[in-house]
Amino acid sequence: MDGMVPRPSTRADSVQGISDFSEEEQALLEEIGRKKAELQREIQQIKNEIAEVTAELETMDGVVDIPKQQDQKGKQLATGRKRFNMGDPQKGLNFLYMQGLLNETPEDVAAFLFKGEGLSKKMIGEFLGKKKDFNLQCLAEYVKLHEFTNLSLVAALRQFLIKFRLPGEAQQIDRMMETFAKHYCQHEAGGVFANSDTCYVVSFGIIMLNTNLHNVNVKQKMSIESFLSQNRGINDGEDLPEALLRGFYDEIKTNQFEIPNEDGDNDATHTFFNPDREGYLTKEGGKRKTWRRRWFILTENCLFYFKQPSDKEPRGIIPLENLGVRELLDSKRPFCLEIFSDAEHAIKACKTDSEGKVVEGHHSTYRIQAANEEEKQNWIQSIRASISRDPFYDMLQKRKEKAIHQRLEGGL
Repeated sequence: MDGMVPRPSTRADSVQGISDFSEEEQALLEEIGRKKAELQREIQQIKNEIAEVTAELETMDGVVDIPKQQDQKGKQLATGRKRFNMGDPQKGLNFLYMQGLLNETPEDVAAFLFKGEGLSKKMIGEFLGKKKDFNLQCLAEYVKLHEFTNLSLVAALRQFLIKFRLPGEAQQIDRMMETFAKHYCQHEAGGVFANSDTCYVVSFGIIMLNTNLHNVNVKQKMSIESFLSQNRGINDGEDLPEALLRGFYDEIKTNQFEIPNEDGDNDATHTFFNPDREGYLTKEGGKRKTWRRRWFILTENCLFYFKQPSDKEPRGIIPLENLGVRELLDSKRPFCLEIFSDAEHAIKACKTDSEGKVVEGHHSTYRIQAANEEEKQNWIQSIRASISRDPFYDMLQKRKEKAIHQRLEGGL
């Protein structure tokens, strides 16, 4: 299955002797062992690098990596950047204030972040996303430094998002994208957007489109028709020009824009190592309501199921975002649980069909049977702990409703 991550063998595989496997299977096991050893070496290397950085910080003048010929000001500036990048941007800024290298004003801090020399893009995003008054003022000044005149919305987003990494909290993303949308609308030459809420909705839709079309782990690619439908009626109750939206879609499809990711969050190398829970369960089918025993692995906020533990690729993947899990009372099948969606549509999951192709699942719920009551409760508890709820989608929906109905409200 294209795009699926090969799964290292689990403890269940070791139950059989090596001699019970075919030559091809033995070769595969040896390859997995080599990759595991290589990964362990890389992990140890990273640990060693962390230890070196920690030792450096403990004896910090902040200057060991600065050429000797640089003056004291350069050394202090490097120290401030290093402290900014080590997880608490405010400490780095405070150090620069104390050394007289940076004025504690929103304008000067924003210019420092905009230049970004030697600064972590992740930490820039963390600082700008804070809700404190000073951070909000810095965000406003930072966005003003971007020149969006005569730029398309996609081009403006490319310029804006390449300089920092969006933080993880929905409220932080909301504030940053709202500030961007307001600034862009002030400089938009064509005046096509009725208000900044419309620009906000389309902007986030473009970001999601970019992820959908270019992430290899996303199997169901968004069509132009779906993108047009997603953005209907959002321009003060009217539709945006279809040619404009088609232009956005084509530009993203042919020219992906990169979102800074310094931490390798998209690296799926570790997907099946140290799962939250794994074991056999019996699952009800989607279209055909037959029950089949499958090997389940719970990890990375997803539930993967395989035909057997030794399979390299999962038969299906159930992303747990915005789902729920509950006990299911069934007189014919005891010890059942049910994974469900609060929404009225089917759960967004994928599986492989009989020909090995990746297709969308057909479940409005997933009904699963455990072997006993204790196992059922353990799975429910583990799945519930893995379920992630992203409040940003609720925020986006409210913003879209506001963009659609704003004209009606203004006419009252």
